[in-house]
Amino acid sequence: MTQIGQYTLHTIETGRLGLDGGAMFGIVPKALWERRIPSDNANRIPLNMRCLLLESSDRLILIDNGLGDKYSDQFAELYAIEDSEMNLPGALQSVGFSLEDVTDVILTHLHFDHCGGSTTRDGDQLQVAFPNAQYLVQKAHWEWANVSNVREKGSFLAENLNPLADSGQLALIDGTKELFPGVDVIPVDGHTKNMQIVKISDAERTLVFVADLLPTHAHLSPAWNMAYDLWPMTTIEEKENFLKDVVDRGWQLFFEHDPEIAVADVEMTERGPKVTNPRPLDEL
Repeated sequence: MTQIGQYTLHTIETGRLGLDGGAMFGIVPKALWERRIPSDNANRIPLNMRCLLLESSDRLILIDNGLGDKYSDQFAELYAIEDSEMNLPGALQSVGFSLEDVTDVILTHLHFDHCGGSTTRDGDQLQVAFPNAQYLVQKAHWEWANVSNVREKGSFLAENLNPLADSGQLALIDGTKELFPGVDVIPVDGHTKNMQIVKISDAERTLVFVADLLPTHAHLSPAWNMAYDLWPMTTIEEKENFLKDVVDRGWQLFFEHDPEIAVADVEMTERGPKVTNPRPLDEL
């Protein structure tokens, strides 16, 4: 069991999907990235949708919630979805909770693989999946997602956004903020406008849920960025500044998409930043 401040931390594995390796690594040649994360015969690399649950005496805070269960068979085939053994309700149940127990859902951003579990389908009706929770999103990102753009229109899905807008449970955040004691959100802009990473801290340690700033351990190198990033040069600058803080302050990283590594430290080498001591969350 891992404790930071007043929170007991639980890994919530919501399943896997496959995304094109070239899109995940941008300008990096396949001969290099495939050494780190091999692809399938459709050039897709496996990615976890690993979320984080913070349990305190009076709150149950979920950071991101995966893909959800509203997808079609065609969508599942396209993205190589595997969630029969790992899924959101099952993962919550395995640590003694249900969807109804969650008090707060922090969404790093509104791409479907991060927020799809926010809503569910009941017959022909869409509704929020967490009936007793507030959904915390950066205001500028919410506005951006609802206008959408040609690059992200396939990632911002109405079935995920509209029920939140209608629920009365949406709480919009403006910039860097401490949401709860020891839980801070920090906006970053390279991947999409005003994505937020989440920092959980006490006097002894800090764990950062890095979302798509660093989707896997292989993305620590400055030039190893996703073609999905809207502003790749901004991502490079954000990563460099963030990783300097990580190394200088001894923070640990929580990887949402890495297929193998949940938590790791970072050290700076002559060849750039490198993960060390990879481990599951309960060995933090």
